[in-house]
Amino acid sequence: MKAEQIVINALVEAAQSAGYEINEKIGRELSVPKQKEHGDFASNIALMLAPKVKQKPRDIAEKIVKNLHIDKKYISEVTIAGPGFINFFINDSFIADSLQQILESPDSYGFSEKHKGKTAQVEFVSANPTGPLSIGHGRQAVIGDVVARLLESQGYDVTREYYFNNAGRQMRKLGESVYIRYLNLLGVKRELGEDHYQGEYIVEIAKAALDDKGDAYLNNEDIEYFKSLSEKIIFGEIKKTCLRLGINFDVFFNERSLYENGEIDKVISMLKEKDLVYEKDGAVWFRTTALGQDQDRVLVKSTGEPTYRLPDIAYHKNKIERGFDKIVDIFGSDHIATYPDVLAAVKALGYDTSMITVLIHQFVTLTENGKTVKMSTRKANFVTLDELIDEVGTDATRYFFINRTLSSHLNFDIALAKKQSDENPVFYVQYAHARICSVISHAKEKGFNTDEQGDVSMLSSEEEINLIKGLLEFPEVVEKSALNFEPHKLTGYLEKIATLYHKFQHAGKVDDKMRVVGENKDLTLARISLCKAAKTVLYNGFKLLGISAPERM
Repeated sequence: MKAEQIVINALVEAAQSAGYEINEKIGRELSVPKQKEHGDFASNIALMLAPKVKQKPRDIAEKIVKNLHIDKKYISEVTIAGPGFINFFINDSFIADSLQQILESPDSYGFSEKHKGKTAQVEFVSANPTGPLSIGHGRQAVIGDVVARLLESQGYDVTREYYFNNAGRQMRKLGESVYIRYLNLLGVKRELGEDHYQGEYIVEIAKAALDDKGDAYLNNEDIEYFKSLSEKIIFGEIKKTCLRLGINFDVFFNERSLYENGEIDKVISMLKEKDLVYEKDGAVWFRTTALGQDQDRVLVKSTGEPTYRLPDIAYHKNKIERGFDKIVDIFGSDHIATYPDVLAAVKALGYDTSMITVLIHQFVTLTENGKTVKMSTRKANFVTLDELIDEVGTDATRYFFINRTLSSHLNFDIALAKKQSDENPVFYVQYAHARICSVISHAKEKGFNTDEQGDVSMLSSEEEINLIKGLLEFPEVVEKSALNFEPHKLTGYLEKIATLYHKFQHAGKVDDKMRVVGENKDLTLARISLCKAAKTVLYNGFKLLGISAPERM
């Protein structure tokens, strides 16, 4: 059992023994104090109980501590601080012993089977096949994939899904754009309209059409052919780009299928039965004001064209009917006004939407040395995701996209992403892994059997204990990152571990007695075991982020 859980259990028992009524929320979480002198864990249980029982928090804390029974082998000291915080100091010997769980199960350390048997669907990217993926799509792709990996780390069977529409006005305009460029290649002077798709990629598709059909369509405006060819080529490129980032989708769901199987008509009928749709000015309106929204929304325009909301209501109904235990939608901030209407409609149709989580991410700006960058592009009138990967590499692309909260606008600093120094966070964490590999290799060269288990109870220096404490936080960090949908917490944690490791190894440069590979065989093997545990945590963390774990840099 983790020290944290031991403390929580003991706290709840002590509070109950002191006569306090404890519910499922009070005392169930501990915080990590920012100042070392305040211990390894802190509980605010006394402050939470105070308003309820009308007593001073410090008096409550004192009563709880009097009734607290924790084995000294786990917790060496308990103190009360400030207005009534209860602080716990973990016994150093217990910390060292806990290192064994990492060494015994390196492949599974940090991962959980708690949600085994449950299913999750994560929908992300979902760009229509009208052009190459942009850097905005790239951020969403990485967020979606890391969220999926984190859910898998907790035992979920995850389906990665891409939802797209290959019908409608956008696709027709794409077909027209390629046809016009096809005519241009055949010497016909015809200009693209303002609402047509621009960019060199349109010319490339037109060239493919010319290679395929010659001048067969010179006098035959078959837009369907050009639309179909464009979709095939663009989707092929989208899939290749995703694969460059290590992302492979399980399902590609076509919006058009919802029309073909009657799901769209069924949704309208169900909403009509509940008096939630009406006609006005030739359009079909959704009575969202009846569901607490500020104004009604158009579901079908007067032209007969559906708005985004209608097929998305049918799609979410379909998702729920497929029986997922958890459904995660990842959208850009341009969806912030529409998704509440969609979920309100699905709920109004009688479906439980509690398993649906919507994650909204902000957009990306490319910068270099503090200035906005406008990279030239061969394929479109925007910076493509492929170009960014070409510029900084897959690892930096993935890491930087996940390194900020979803709600933060991301300034992607190209120069920083390419730097081979500690300033670059992805270089910093990967270098720690490579450095550990180098130390283990050095120990082998010196004749040490690095497969031999060291006596980790010998580890007692401040740098060693701090590193072990950090490594033992990994399972909790992963679980919270997964279940709270906060993938950025993982990058911050890995940077912390890299710092703790660098401090541990630097101590050996300052003091020969602290060298990892020294003359004392037993102490060397103990420190090698610590190095291997740190390597495991970094490697498993990188696996969740989808980045490589280099052994040399």
